[in-house]
Amino acid sequence: MGDYEHSADVRRPPEEVFDYLADVSHLPEYFSGLEKASSTGPEEVAVVANVEGERYEGTAWMHADADARSLRWGAEHVSGYHGELFVTGIGDVESRVTVTLHTERADGPGIRAGLEQTLAELKRILDGSGTEPAR
Repeated sequence: MGDYEHSADVRRPPEEVFDYLADVSHLPEYFSGLEKASSTGPEEVAVVANVEGERYEGTAWMHADADARSLRWGAEHVSGYHGELFVTGIGDVESRVTVTLHTERADGPGIRAGLEQTLAELKRILDGSGTEPAR
């Protein structure tokens, strides 16, 4: 069992960052291993993913709270996988994205690397740069 957390700063206003992240159609652009994602209901998402060489097709859930600028998600999978994402403002034009993940699988280095890669890709897309340690 493991809990993981990673943050990245993005040079975009927090509302803009959250709006991008809350749009399910953007998930495959930055989420490592996710091939397809589409909304199938108010908080239901159909996904196709390739996780460590294993193809997964199924349904996940995602709850967006615009007031708190947070996302919560999970999947019906044996790993007990779920997570949270928070966007906080750093002034008016910069944001910090913090992601926490929980899984029953104990592959710490692989999970941590995937989380870091996902945030690096998100940072590249939103502000055109790589990740830097959160301040």
